[in-house]
Amino acid sequence: MEFGVGTIVEGKVTGITKFGAFVSLPEGKSGLVHISEIAYSYVNDVKDHLKEGQEVKVKVIGIDENGRINLSIKKAMDPPPRPAGHGGQGRPGGRPGGFNGGFRGKPAPAEPTTFEDRLKQFMASSDSKLSELRQAERRSSRRGGRK
Repeated sequence: MEFGVGTIVEGKVTGITKFGAFVSLPEGKSGLVHISEIAYSYVNDVKDHLKEGQEVKVKVIGIDENGRINLSIKKAMDPPPRPAGHGGQGRPGGRPGGFNGGFRGKPAPAEPTTFEDRLKQFMASSDSKLSELRQAERRSSRRGGRK
């Protein structure tokens, strides 16, 4: 079997690192699935998604000049459906006031799927934390805590 870019094959996870997973392929070959190619959602830890010995379907997405094979698990499957009700206003479900009706440092009910959604969540969280820090600073300065 020739491994060309675009080929989808079955393999077995043989090793897990912080940056991805090594997968053994037919004919004694192996390749790397980079952490960004494991799932459509954000992957913080590869071990949350894959285990050594697990059978996986992978797509060959590249072969470099040294013969190293780059693989993707997420491209070997259909993408998840886009969330319904995304109003195009930058707010999932068109809800006013942010991700969960006034984000106060609590995690959003669903993980943001786009960069813009993650950025907005980060900015809301950052604003909330800065506000809390300023309030704490004002309270401590009233008590003479800082000089």
